[in-house]
Amino acid sequence: MTEPSRRPVRPRGMRTFRHVHIPAGPALVLVLALGLAGCGKAEENGSAPLPAVVGSWAVESLTTGGRTLHAPEAARVDFAQDTAKGSYGCNGFQAEVVLDGTTAMTVTPGMSTAMACPEMEFETAFAKLFSGRLTIDRGPDRLTLKAADGSTIAMTSQPRDPDAPLIVTDWTVDSLISGETVSSVPAEAAGKARFSLAADGTASGILGCNRFSAKATVDGSTVTFGPLTTTRMACEGPAGEVERTLTALFASGPLTSKIDGRTLTLTATDGKGLTAKAASAAE
Repeated sequence: MTEPSRRPVRPRGMRTFRHVHIPAGPALVLVLALGLAGCGKAEENGSAPLPAVVGSWAVESLTTGGRTLHAPEAARVDFAQDTAKGSYGCNGFQAEVVLDGTTAMTVTPGMSTAMACPEMEFETAFAKLFSGRLTIDRGPDRLTLKAADGSTIAMTSQPRDPDAPLIVTDWTVDSLISGETVSSVPAEAAGKARFSLAADGTASGILGCNRFSAKATVDGSTVTFGPLTTTRMACEGPAGEVERTLTALFASGPLTSKIDGRTLTLTATDGKGLTAKAASAAE
């Protein structure tokens, strides 16, 4: 008599796992893609390096010798791949920069202007610190450069100031240009020479002592002043010297204008000219 066949009895709760074969093809590609995407996300949320320092940075302050010096509004550094240029606050500068990854840089100062500026203590300290090997502390919108003695330059990224309009802006003359030489307006005359161009084709202002008015023709980047009508006060000292220089400049013919943020430069064909700052909304 044939005994009935018996099936093996599995303990209750145990499961049988079958070998599943995934063919090389779209399914495998999908699995690998999902895995790589997960790794990328981990790097973004983890220790992936922050972007390089290349870009525009506004200087906020310096710490040196146990003191904090707050930066003037115009102080900034624009980093390219191997160069930097900017403003110490009044004087412009250029420098060579060698980046050591994202952790350090070596700065070799280059050309700079040499005007006598109102905040020379800050400018001198900034020029001294922005040189040699500096370590980098980079945040999402902040950059701190640290010198070997612990002194720091604190910067923040911010949108570049839009260019002030040439017309209907109050411009205050802050320096005079003669060829390659740029000289700040003497302290005794600072803020006294100013002018504006109106939409009706006229110009008016103060040359340093006397008030003036004139026709002004704007053609692209060229400004041409007509004959000046002025008051008749006798102007002596630095204010009188500035006035005579501006009177000659405005009468010299077409002037080439250039605006960079809140700074206007007017230059004549002989290389003489001026720079002026746009008044802020509070002025």
